[in-house]
Amino acid sequence: MKFVFAALLFVAVTIDAAEPLSRVYKKVADHELKLNVFNPPDWKASDQRPAIVFFHGGGWVGGSPKQFLKHCEYLATRGMVAIEADYRHIAKGDKGPPTDCVHDAKSAMRWVRSHAVELGIDPQRIAAGGGSAGGHLAAFVGMVEGLDDRADDIQVSPKANALVLFNPVFDNGPEQGWGHARVGERYKEFSPAHNISADDPPAIVFLGTKDNLIPVAVVERFKANMTKAGVRCEAVFYEGQGHGFFNPGRGGSDQYFYETLLAADRFLASLGWLKGEPTLSKP
Repeated sequence: MKFVFAALLFVAVTIDAAEPLSRVYKKVADHELKLNVFNPPDWKASDQRPAIVFFHGGGWVGGSPKQFLKHCEYLATRGMVAIEADYRHIAKGDKGPPTDCVHDAKSAMRWVRSHAVELGIDPQRIAAGGGSAGGHLAAFVGMVEGLDDRADDIQVSPKANALVLFNPVFDNGPEQGWGHARVGERYKEFSPAHNISADDPPAIVFLGTKDNLIPVAVVERFKANMTKAGVRCEAVFYEGQGHGFFNPGRGGSDQYFYETLLAADRFLASLGWLKGEPTLSKP
């Protein structure tokens, strides 16, 4: 099947993408949580490909894995196994922290790593990506210890080996952090920005300068603290852009979808995970 990226400001990119494989990674009561797995065209089970697991945004209360459909399709053509992860949302009326969300994010990463052989991936090259609340979950699995699902095999590490974060709400503290009303005094249990350490994975962060949820200062502080800990962290700011600016079709065009995905491609290539030049067309 062929998918064509809509483009108003740049030449369309045509991608040959197979239908994703749906895999159940966890069952909670009668509910099945699934992963959609996008394989490269020349994928073989004997491969050891880099992989990326995407977590969608939606304030921990909603959203769909399809938010990162086009990201997965593209990165699969670049040789990665790209995965969309579903997870439980905070129930309507619940004012508490996103405990089920972080449980599921860690469970998803553990499932992917423990099934690396059949997925044809390298268990030491599994990135986590996400936007907004999904960016929080991606950063969480890379940086925060604890809050594991009791049903998980904790001998399997959920730790991401790289982070690709689109306007992530990764600071849940009292100083301009988002979600502090939910986590309260437990913010150090949930907030990646308050769990920075030298063993954190390299990260790239994208933010619009007019984001109404995440001040530029929060990302700058995160980057400075990561650098101080000796961890590579790139922060890329987009002048005048608001929250969710990176989504395909936002504002009537794919300009910032293109720009952020291109930068993510180059970041992953700099880690040695992708080869050759990006195949997205310039605006």
